[in-house]
Amino acid sequence: MTKKRMWGGRFEEETDQLVQEFNASINVDKAMALQDIQGSIAHATMLVEQGILPSADVKTIIEGLSSIRSDIEAGKFSWSVELEDVHMNIERELSNRIGAVGGKLHTARSRNDQVATDFRLWLRDKTYELISLIHETRHVFVDLAEANLDVIMPGYTHLQVAQPILFSHHMLAYFEMFSRDEARLTDSLKRLNISPLGAGALAGTGFAIDREKTAELLEFAEPARNSLDAVSDRDFALEFLSSASILMMHLSRLSEELILWSSQEFGFVTLPDSHTTGSSIMPQKKNPDVSELIRGKTGRVYGNLMGLLTVMKGLPLTYNKDMQEDKEGCMDTVETLTVCLKLTMSMLPKMKINKARMYYAAGRAYSNATDLADYLAKKGLPFREAHEIVGKLVALGISQSKDLQDLNLETMQGVSSLIEQDVFEVLKLESVVNVRNSFGGTGLEQVKSQIKFAKGLLAKTYGR
Repeated sequence: MTKKRMWGGRFEEETDQLVQEFNASINVDKAMALQDIQGSIAHATMLVEQGILPSADVKTIIEGLSSIRSDIEAGKFSWSVELEDVHMNIERELSNRIGAVGGKLHTARSRNDQVATDFRLWLRDKTYELISLIHETRHVFVDLAEANLDVIMPGYTHLQVAQPILFSHHMLAYFEMFSRDEARLTDSLKRLNISPLGAGALAGTGFAIDREKTAELLEFAEPARNSLDAVSDRDFALEFLSSASILMMHLSRLSEELILWSSQEFGFVTLPDSHTTGSSIMPQKKNPDVSELIRGKTGRVYGNLMGLLTVMKGLPLTYNKDMQEDKEGCMDTVETLTVCLKLTMSMLPKMKINKARMYYAAGRAYSNATDLADYLAKKGLPFREAHEIVGKLVALGISQSKDLQDLNLETMQGVSSLIEQDVFEVLKLESVVNVRNSFGGTGLEQVKSQIKFAKGLLAKTYGR
């Protein structure tokens, strides 16, 4: 015999055991237990202020909820699959502790608006936590840039050496990406921070409730304006998963570069022992497992987004049981993002930058060819003609196994008489980098300016 169901008045038969387990969400939504109690206390407070429940009853209800909260925080609360979800578990335990008055808590409320409220409260808390972690990660990029200000490395297009850049400039590119991630999550709070509480099952309630009051008590910006939308909207979860997917994509791109850079072929960085592993058979191996796992876990976050989009795409208004699938993907995403951000920010400061190797690689593959073309263009030659001349010099260098700066002046003048002795200063890596002093460029002065600006942004903290 199962325990009495809180919705079972019209049912004569017991629920099939497999159906009961299939229908239950407690193993997932118990993560929202504290938010459920928070919402219930706000609801009870409003009910007494509106004269719907007597103050003595509400005092008893709040005391009961507070004692349950203490047990949950202490890990002493027993959860029951038979009671389906976090809401029923807490409500049943409340009635066990304070008697029949516990049943009054659900006055003017449905599980539909209750779960929507809990989910928004939970996701709001987690969004603030993630914003804080992203903010710390942005600090790491700026610190790396400042500590390695003069390190020159190759910049790539098509994964082919393109032009030399500053490593600090490269790190600041990730600062920009993660800044957008932080801004996206911060902006999403405007749409997340809306209260569904009081919308009832779908149509509102006949009780004279004050939805503005519960919104205020729960620190929501305002109550949802349409009760149908209030209980059926999961845009806030989809927006979170979308922002999370973009953030994971940035983490994955960074991880891919760390994997490449730490390979013997690149040798640009040495990852710390604390964030790498060995091989069970090859003693010499040092594998970038953390970076590979971050890259791999990006797929599960993308999957969580696509999963919820698919759940929601065909649902008529308002609540449908399909929507029970809304939380697990979000909770998995929060957990994934949290550990990936923490690992990234702890690994990067311990990474060794192999400056000499980066410098050497930056000077290969004719990475200064554009500067030679610019040199000729500044002497009055149309750029397309300059481009062709430099192409011929590159071909000549390839045939002689020499980089442009290693060709002698006589050889270069044999292709263009406009080339003079000063060309060798132009072709130096430091010159190639620092001449790019346009706004946002890789020139040293520009990068210093970018670091200063980034520090100013970091001084503006986001969050509550």
